[in-house]
Amino acid sequence: MKHLLTALLLILGLAGRISAAPATRPNIVFILTDDQRWDSLALTGNPVVKTPNIDRLAAEGTFFVNGTVTSAICTPSRTCYFLGQYERKHGVNFNSGTALTAAAWAKSYPVLLREAGYFTGYIGKNHVPVGPAGYAGDVQARSFDFWYAGNGHLSFYPKRRHPIFKDARTDTQVEVLEEGALSFLGPEGSFIQGAQAFLQQRPKDKPFLLTIAFNLPHAGGTSTMELLPTDDELYRTTYRDQLLTQPLPPNYVAKADLRTPKLPQKVHYAQYRQKSYDYVDTEATLRERQIREYQTITGIDRLVGHVRAQLAKLGVAENTVIFFSSDHGITHGEFGLGGKALNYEMCLRVPMVVLDPRVPQNARGQHSPALVQSIDFAPTMLDYAGVRPPPAMQGKSFRAAVDGRPFRGREAAFAENLWSTQFGNPRCESVRTAEWKYIRYFKNDRSIFAGVAGEAEGGNVSDDLAAVYAQWLTASIRGEPPVYEELFHISADPHETTNLAADPEHADTLRKMRAECQRLVTEAKDGVDTPPATVRLPTTREGGKAKGKKKAK
Repeated sequence: MKHLLTALLLILGLAGRISAAPATRPNIVFILTDDQRWDSLALTGNPVVKTPNIDRLAAEGTFFVNGTVTSAICTPSRTCYFLGQYERKHGVNFNSGTALTAAAWAKSYPVLLREAGYFTGYIGKNHVPVGPAGYAGDVQARSFDFWYAGNGHLSFYPKRRHPIFKDARTDTQVEVLEEGALSFLGPEGSFIQGAQAFLQQRPKDKPFLLTIAFNLPHAGGTSTMELLPTDDELYRTTYRDQLLTQPLPPNYVAKADLRTPKLPQKVHYAQYRQKSYDYVDTEATLRERQIREYQTITGIDRLVGHVRAQLAKLGVAENTVIFFSSDHGITHGEFGLGGKALNYEMCLRVPMVVLDPRVPQNARGQHSPALVQSIDFAPTMLDYAGVRPPPAMQGKSFRAAVDGRPFRGREAAFAENLWSTQFGNPRCESVRTAEWKYIRYFKNDRSIFAGVAGEAEGGNVSDDLAAVYAQWLTASIRGEPPVYEELFHISADPHETTNLAADPEHADTLRKMRAECQRLVTEAKDGVDTPPATVRLPTTREGGKAKGKKKAK
């Protein structure tokens, strides 16, 4: 009888721990910016921009100083964050002509956390098409408990472009999204007018997941700033006293002064670059754009502070893990380059910070050198929630690093650019270690884009172009040779100024990096004969407005 009673007490105790587990799981807030360079924070040494709240996140959490994305362009990178997969596996880009299937989206971190009992919210910019209708459908909106977002670019004044935001009190992007975030968090009253939600208040007995995705400091936001009298003073006057004295990036070259391009023309047709990046061509226009970027980054920083204050007011700050990152960086005229979709550090490296307020004091304020990547965010969030990642997730949890425990991350980080379009960007792959960076480029065939026009990031994706993209997913794995290579001693040359690929002294390093790149691209595809879980889309603009097809000749 005594043994029976002991067993019963053990069972009851175990049951109590299981039932209590959901209440102790942390809330999760993920703040994702757009086109934010690694060096655009005070904590990374920027002498102009003020970011006290993001700096405080790093001071109390972990800053991953070598954090990078795996694809340096919006749609594929955001898909990588959601699914924990490389683009070569998920198969979605502006030039792919595809969207994720609903089944693939069902393995994203927000859907899995919702299934695990989290109350989920999404606010801001959506740039990942899902389902056969893509942006014209509602697969994603219905997969969240709270949806306050627009498909495609938001602009600096999102109410003009997206009706869902029309009832916001404010007009500027950061402040509109902040209204949505504070509404989601509560504590009182119904959700903000316009939000799509199944309930009118966040249930207090569930952990929550909130993703806030900005369209800033992206050019789609900063280029549309009008310095209106009704705009916050931050966006009208802040930093303008430093317009002419702010530093330009190392190795900046104005268009008029460019004599030797960074990449040969057979690799990079820079003359076809999108006009939206022409601001890098002169010092004056770059200075103006940097000021606008710094203003919006400080606005985002202010939102971070307000969200943390609200969490504290609600009494949940000590059980809320905050992730901060960007979908990629961008070039600012280094070597005369503009835009993104290149595998240089200014495109791949982003500010990555994670704060878990529950970690011991000796684990706070870490500057971790781990090669953490965008694909690692989804499995790490699942790890915090006690959810096992699905087999299709390729990233690995870095929670141990945040906890201050021994963490063995990857020794080499792989990245790729498959957005090679009429705008001239090269198709390339790279591998980065703590000491070295190797990039290989493949044939950039301009004849593929004959007859293709348009200024949208995606342009027209004909059946022919969609087939070309699908072939690129496995081309290098099947033996396509590169036409150009770069090798940088990145620990000694962080700005990637000197290509050592042709230097006999580094032939052995080049050979090893080539082999590692081939291994990692094969691993990234995860089955050379396995197609991505995607569905072919009609030719569309962002946001779901149909465009006419133009087939490549």
